[in-house]
Formats: sequence, structure tokens, C-alpha cells
Amino acid sequence: MAKNELDSEDYIVELDKVTCPTREQRANGTNVYFGKATELLQDAKDGNLKCTERGFQQSGGCILNFYLAVRVSTIRDAAIIFNGPVGCSHSALGYKELYGAIPEALGKPTNYNLNWLTTNLGEDDVVFGAKEKLIEAVKEAEKRYSPKAIFILTTCVTGIIGEDIEAAVNEIQPDTKATIVPVHCEGVRSKIMQTGYDAFWHGVLKYLVKKPKKKQKDLVNIASMLSYAWQDRVEIERLLGKLGLRANFIPEFASVEDFEQLGEAAVTAPICPTYTDYLSRGLHQHFDVPFFMYPSPIGIVNTDQWLREIAKYTGKEKEVEELIKEEHKQWVPKMEEINKKFKAIEEERGGKKVDVLGSLGQGRLVTQLPYFEELGVTSSSAMAQDFDNILIDELEDVINRVGDFNVMVNTFQAAEQLHITEQTKPDMALTCPFQGGAWKREGSVSRLHSLRGDPRKWSTQAGYAGAIAYGNFLLQALKNESLQRLSKENTGVSVKKWYLDQPDPLYFAEKGK
Repeated sequence: MAKNELDSEDYIVELDKVTCPTREQRANGTNVYFGKATELLQDAKDGNLKCTERGFQQSGGCILNFYLAVRVSTIRDAAIIFNGPVGCSHSALGYKELYGAIPEALGKPTNYNLNWLTTNLGEDDVVFGAKEKLIEAVKEAEKRYSPKAIFILTTCVTGIIGEDIEAAVNEIQPDTKATIVPVHCEGVRSKIMQTGYDAFWHGVLKYLVKKPKKKQKDLVNIASMLSYAWQDRVEIERLLGKLGLRANFIPEFASVEDFEQLGEAAVTAPICPTYTDYLSRGLHQHFDVPFFMYPSPIGIVNTDQWLREIAKYTGKEKEVEELIKEEHKQWVPKMEEINKKFKAIEEERGGKKVDVLGSLGQGRLVTQLPYFEELGVTSSSAMAQDFDNILIDELEDVINRVGDFNVMVNTFQAAEQLHITEQTKPDMALTCPFQGGAWKREGSVSRLHSLRGDPRKWSTQAGYAGAIAYGNFLLQALKNESLQRLSKENTGVSVKKWYLDQPDPLYFAEKGK
């Protein structure tokens, strides 16, 4: 069930501060854990979650690059400055691969250019400081692009040397037409990538969002994760449009004006609760915009409740029930067909349900597992990139709905992901793009989600269309074991057998709990 987040404010967004605290500081975040979901829930309630070090680590997440940088770079009438060595700006180049395939017919803006610069800091700048370089970069950005906003993305170098970004901003802002927005996303700040999202929203709330001149009763703020595809945006716009509502999608391809009017919306609705949390709380506390955190529109049941929550704040209670009734006529029979197909597979296996291992973010952890149950499959184990106190109530709700299950929390650790896959032997292991690759194993390995810019209808996950599209995708992927079979027959496993034989995949961590 949806929970009203407005009844209690357990965290205050302090816009007088330079930036946000880290997820470790404000929510006891961790990216190292293995145990039962009930154990994770209790440790979160007791405040025992924490990040610990690994003796062997294959990769990690940077709170600047990929998840943040490739999204900020798409803001249409803005420019970004990477304040660091030139290499820290590399992820801006990925925007073509992520978004290039989206046709303009699906709503991708035509008036977009990638506007970015780097201060290209070197050894002398580390020793003597680089304030003047940053000021010159701001001047150059305004001269080249005439943007309405200039985002300054900090890097590890500026964090380590303690560069006073705000001093530079205060000096140059009076002579700059664009609004300058510093975002403190240096990678050394945090092991939890969501800290980068919070830092971005802090800058948006502090510098861009304007005090509302009026409330737009038909405007719904929606900040979506990178892992939701373009077709999810199309589906949500379709559903809200039928209610006479408009979606204010951020950040991809939003305009600066879209950010400025966030405070005028009727409600902020989640697609990913952990991604939206800081923004939602800040908009409520400083601009009186209501919000809710749960559920997200994944699966038919959760989509029903998500729409009903939006209707509470937009005065569309009657219309939403008519919409749900209409949509059910089209989509519920298709879900029943999917259920029958999974049930047939279950019967062929002697009554054993199809077991799916999901590689999830914590937002997906609390939305996708109930959806798996809705499809007629089970998930005896799940992985999450991170977990923190923000979703305690939501995790408890999921456990009550689907029962207990194994949880492993890690960020891009392929060996640990292979370990839990080999130990639990699910029928299908789902991976995120760029997270661990296709493991060599018996059975099926497929994607948990497509990339943000995937325009194909079969990549839809959200709403009613997504519930059916992804269910059919899982059915198709379950039957396709040829890639994994050939890989296992012709190549070796990349980790030693003695590690896979350990009962704890966090063998190299400082006891992970």
C-alpha cells in the first residue's frame, strides 16, 4: 500500500548549506551486505548498516560519472563544466550512445546540443588552486553557448584540494546572465552513488527552483532513473494525459524552465523512490509541493495505486477510477495469458516456480519483487547496488507481500554476483547494463532493464504497457539458453572454484554486515 510521506519529516533539506550530506551520513547507506531481507530490515532499523572495505574489489561507482554526468549534459538550454582533469569529463561523450537512437517522433527535442567544457586541471592547479581557471571556463561557456544555466560538476581533485567553488561562483555570478549551479559530486565524497543524485538536486533546489507565482494543478513532477527506457516516458505521458495531467520530466532533455517551475507542481510522483527522495523532500519543505515515495508504476497493481496517489493531489479521483477500469479491460487479459504460460512451465517442472535473480537498485528491490509475484514467478534471492534507511518501511511492506528472501548488496562486483548466481542457481539471472556482464552459467541470463535511450516498445517497463511488455520479455529470455550454454562449454569461469565454494560471497569484505 502507498504511504503518505507528508505525515513525518525525518530529514530536513538545508538549502543554506553548500551541499547535501552523503547517503552514509544521513541514511546509514551501505553497498556491502549479504543476508536475509528480514536481517537487512532489522539492521537498517537498528542503525547498523555501514559501508565497509573489500580486500578484493573489481570496480565501483563514481558519483560524478555515468549516472549523473550523462544526464545533466542533456539539459537543453544549459552548459556543464567539469571542474577537474580532462579525463573526468569522459562520460559526457556517452550521450550519443545512450540517447542517439531515440527518434524525434517519440518526443526527443530537436533543439538540443551537447554543451560542455572542462577546466583540465593539472599538477600546478593542485598545488596552487584553480579558481581563475573556473572563472574563465564560466566566461567561455557563456560566450560559446549563451545558456540559461551553467552546471559546475566537481571532481575528486577539487574535493581533495578543498577548492572553494562557491567563492568563484559568487565572484562571477553578478557578471553572468546564466544561473550558475555548483554540484558537489566529487567521487571521493561517498561510496553510495545516490549521493551524486542528492548533490544534483541540492543545487537545483538552491539555485534553480523559483518560488511559485501560481500552482499548476495539472502538473506532475517526475524524476526518473537512468534505468527506465524512453518508452516508459511515453507510457506515463499517455496515462497522465488521459487524466488531463502533464508530466514535468526531469532531468533528461528538460529545459531550465522545467526546473524553475518544479515548485508550481501539484505533486512529485516517484518512478524510483531512492532517486526522487531528496528532491521530493526539498520541494515539499521549501516550496510546499506534496509528494509520495511508494509505490512506483511497475506492474498492474502498483500502477493502479500510483495513479490513485497522483489523483489525490490533482482532484482526479473520479477520472482515475474510470481510467483504471478502461486500462484493465485492455491489459489484464494479457497479464492472465502471461500467468498461464509461466504456470505451464511451473507444471512441467513438477510444481516448482520459475526463480528469477534480479540485479536491482534499492528502488527496484521494493517495486520489482511484487511485480515478479504478479507475473507468477518467484525471486528467492535479489541483489541491490546499495541500501539505506530511506526505504525501511517499503522493504517491510515487500517482505509482508512476497515473504523473506536472500539479499546481496554490492556495486558492480562481478565475482560476488557470480557467486550468488552459482550458489542459488536461479532459472534466470537478470543483470543491469554495465553491471557484471553475462555470467558463464547454465540457464538464462538476461537484462533487468534496457538503457535510457532504448526507443523500442518491447523495452517498456512502467505502467500497464510495461507490465505486459516486460512479462513477455522474461518469457522469451527464459527460453533462450543458447548463449550461456555455448559460453560455459567454450570458455572458463573468471574466478577460482575455492571462492565459489565459500558460503559467504563477501569473503573479501570486512564481514559485510
